[in-house]
Amino acid sequence: MASLIELAGRTLALQYDGPGDPLAAGTGIILPAGRVALLHGLGDGLFYRHGQNSWSPCGWRRLSEPPLRIADARRRVTADDAAWDDPCRHHSSAVAAIQGADGNVLLLGALGVGTPRLTADHDTLAGWYESGGAPWFLAYGTEQEVFGAYVEQLATHLGRGQNRAGNVWCSWYAYYEDITEQELDKDIKALRGLPFDVVQVDDGWEREVGDWHPNQKFPSGMRALSERIADSGMTPGLWVAPFIALPDSDLARNRSELLLRDTAGDPVVAGYNWGTGYYALDVTLPAVQDHLADLIDRLVHQWGYRYLKLDFVNAAAVPGVRANGGGREEAYREGLALIRRTAGDDVYLLGSGAILLPSLGILDGLRSGPDVAPMWQNYATDDPSDAMARNAVVNTLHRLWHAPLADVDPDVVYFRSRLNLLTDEQQHWLRDLAAICGFRAVSDPVGWLTGDELQAMTEYLLAAPRIERTGRYTFLIDGRPVDFGGAIDSEASHAYPIS
Repeated sequence: MASLIELAGRTLALQYDGPGDPLAAGTGIILPAGRVALLHGLGDGLFYRHGQNSWSPCGWRRLSEPPLRIADARRRVTADDAAWDDPCRHHSSAVAAIQGADGNVLLLGALGVGTPRLTADHDTLAGWYESGGAPWFLAYGTEQEVFGAYVEQLATHLGRGQNRAGNVWCSWYAYYEDITEQELDKDIKALRGLPFDVVQVDDGWEREVGDWHPNQKFPSGMRALSERIADSGMTPGLWVAPFIALPDSDLARNRSELLLRDTAGDPVVAGYNWGTGYYALDVTLPAVQDHLADLIDRLVHQWGYRYLKLDFVNAAAVPGVRANGGGREEAYREGLALIRRTAGDDVYLLGSGAILLPSLGILDGLRSGPDVAPMWQNYATDDPSDAMARNAVVNTLHRLWHAPLADVDPDVVYFRSRLNLLTDEQQHWLRDLAAICGFRAVSDPVGWLTGDELQAMTEYLLAAPRIERTGRYTFLIDGRPVDFGGAIDSEASHAYPIS
């Protein structure tokens, strides 16, 4: 159906194929489920691209510029939705927006799961669902108004996170996979009395990715470790990647019937890490659901971990032939919901590789970018999803509007000088951004810090600054001006203010 609609004094030509009529909703309009397309009339505006998962690039580009995307086909499998990649047209997941020369923004966003995708060119802005179907939200106004209105609609339709993380100490950026029970015991003792709420043990504790039992480096077992963390006055946290398995894991070799398959019947490679491709589980299989319930029950109720970092979760939504024949985002949400039911409402669930819409109302926090890494850029790559501090900052800045729906996790900040290639300015950008997000995590062992560094870290974690946003990339933190324009390093991307 074709019609003319008016939004904030602007008349737009709209075409949609869903049943029913557009309905007024606050400052915007709810459009019927199905495919929608608009003649936007904004010419060569700035296009907001929202990445499919935590690591997918997110930001603003002019419609006359090449689309923001991951060029490497193999990396796209891990860090974006490779099925809908388009090297020629601007494309987005869940929501897209176009900003005209007057600074106002036209936003079109999905209000449900079903792998919603959007594209835009100089004339049109279009959206559709890969499976199922849900309504759309359309709004026009200032950037702050339209994204704020969209957040309220998402909260109504899908929900919000309920728990807060507090200050987190994480093992990853000190030891990576080389963690040991002995080394972590020293760190836990050193962290006692410091302003941390959570100690999160990261990758390296398990026998193999997919086989979630402690390896030989943890002879006392994972329950004993969680008890030592709790006895030190902090919440025990644990990293796990529940929806994947490496090819040489016991699960992949001995229970291959749990793996998601493609149309040829082969296991689906959901991404690449640890030097190989990894497989996805079919979370719609009853046997996989039993496996997941047993796993989460063990981690939470038997071992005592009350904070779970769920990594590589986008694997549950990769294309494949699922047992229930349903959509892939629907399967992803079903898998997360099972984890939430098993863990309980008071356990903090953080998603990395998380997909926004099907995570809402289930996960408490969402990683907002790639791994931050103790370096600003990598001379060997310009991949916007690669692990480096600049990519983490850029992605997080463009996902701050998520904050009312779930914690925005910008990854760790650094205070150490040891094994750290970041400049003072870059480290301050990381710390200021984490303060803005209200999610502060550190991976510096206390023994690596000088006296001044330890004092600076402690004061930072104890502070409760007043945050005021003054522009797309500008803020006041306790009245101190903060400008991330230098971190973005693209005049076209911050040409217009947020309000």
